[in-house]
Amino acid sequence: MIKKLTILFALVAAVFVSCQSSKTEDTAGNDTTQVATTEPAGSTQNQLTDAQKAEGWKALFDGRSLEGFRFYQNKENNSWEVVDGMLHAKQDTSESAKRADLVTVDQYENFELMFDWKVPPGGNSGVMFRVTEEFDAPYLSGPEYQIIDDKGWPGDPLKDTQLSGSNYDMHAAPADKPMNAQGEWNSSKIVVNGNHVEHWLNGAKMLEYELNSSEWKRLKAASKWKDAKGYGIAPKGLIAFQDHGQEVWFRNVYIKP
Repeated sequence: MIKKLTILFALVAAVFVSCQSSKTEDTAGNDTTQVATTEPAGSTQNQLTDAQKAEGWKALFDGRSLEGFRFYQNKENNSWEVVDGMLHAKQDTSESAKRADLVTVDQYENFELMFDWKVPPGGNSGVMFRVTEEFDAPYLSGPEYQIIDDKGWPGDPLKDTQLSGSNYDMHAAPADKPMNAQGEWNSSKIVVNGNHVEHWLNGAKMLEYELNSSEWKRLKAASKWKDAKGYGIAPKGLIAFQDHGQEVWFRNVYIKP
């Protein structure tokens, strides 16, 4: 009888331990599924390779937050968000919309900047560099790498200098540039070294120019910036991602100072 009771108690204890172990595993599993993420599991986006790190590249965008960014002149904003590993400017035309360009906390002088981008039909944005904050808008100081739906822009017909890859209203990207289909991702690079600037698109150099050269001054005098005294003057400044009022997405934002 004692032997039978001993076996019975052993069986009950084993069942109890098994239930407790299962409960612990279930709880741990639930905790894991409750961890919020804005980037798909296993994604390789927004992650530098070892080779890129060795070359000196740094991630400006971590794929999860707006850490390292703020808003131009510290304006109120509810248009920018991080979703699924992307910087996203929302489409919002309501009176409650508080829009502002997204700028880096740090300033940069000479660098290479890489970023992926896409816009919806009719979309418009841009990336500016050496931006300062004494003017009403970033584009009054920082030259702009233009981003737009070249063929579907619903406004006035675009000039060559207003198409994607161009130095906005100054230098035109070539007509045969390697632009991906509307709605697909494009990869861009801006190289700034002293007064020398290059615009790249999907692995091809689009154009290059010299800040404050005689050509620069001539083009500026005939452009939207003719009365913008601070345009292209600062030797260093912020990098700005434009909120033009339409949607735009960015990812894989890397910089090599």
